[in-house]
Amino acid sequence: IIIGLFLPFQVLLVSSSRHPDQWIVPGGGMEPEEEPCGAAVREVYEEAGVKGKLGRLLGVFEHNQDRKHRTYVYVLTVTETLEDWEDSVNIGRKRKWFNINEAIRVLQSHKPVHAEYLPTIRGTSIVRGPSLGASLFLLSCQLLVDLSCLA
Repeated sequence: IIIGLFLPFQVLLVSSSRHPDQWIVPGGGMEPEEEPCGAAVREVYEEAGVKGKLGRLLGVFEHNQDRKHRTYVYVLTVTETLEDWEDSVNIGRKRKWFNINEAIRVLQSHKPVHAEYLPTIRGTSIVRGPSLGASLFLLSCQLLVDLSCLA
């Protein structure tokens, strides 16, 4: 999620690889032996084509669908936006800016967990990035959690 200092809160979503007409928060699973922060940076680069400096962890969200997931939500100060990136070239993925309320509405129907953590960015202070002015990117990575670990 990218927030611009000179705009109202703005959120960058990417098109879903399974349902290209639906928008999602960039993020994904962790590789074996990968830390959540490393997975977040890698996934946002692959899915949204942005680079930056990872900031603070905004929260960890646990939810249970078919499997138990723990989602780590980070802020990334964006320093570079790529014209073409891995997922845009390979699968035609797109990215689009939304104001925060519109992003919540768009996500509510098919990604309600993403919609739940979007409001946590409202209180985030904005840091000036070197090449894009002030912008932040909120991203997530998911970790499958053994249910016995949560007792």
